[in-house]
Amino acid sequence: MTVTPLQLAKVAATAADGKKAGDIVLLDLSQVSDICDYFLICTAQNKPQMDAILDGIEEKVKVNCGESPLSMEGRGGSDWVLLDYGSVVVHVFKPEARDFYRLESLWGEAPRVDLGLAAPKDEAAPEE
Repeated sequence: MTVTPLQLAKVAATAADGKKAGDIVLLDLSQVSDICDYFLICTAQNKPQMDAILDGIEEKVKVNCGESPLSMEGRGGSDWVLLDYGSVVVHVFKPEARDFYRLESLWGEAPRVDLGLAAPKDEAAPEE
């Protein structure tokens, strides 16, 4: 089964959303970096939720895309866990770490991809 990096990223985003990950952002790095094509960034409020998000992403990507992460960094108590799928890198942060590292600002020139995920009603729409 062959899937594009964008398809894999969207499957991962949908899985994260299904586990109630917050502030899910997909950055298209394909024109601005040689690291990978996409960064998927999301927030977990606590360790149990982080574990659920990571497990959900791994499971859905395996089932729907036939892919497993090439590597995983930070699992086991970290405030930032990274799943590396080669062309797609998933970052799951606790809120303080996400505020500290500010990947969206660091890669500010990378366009955001609309994931079509419904934002919670009490959350304001992100500024463009």
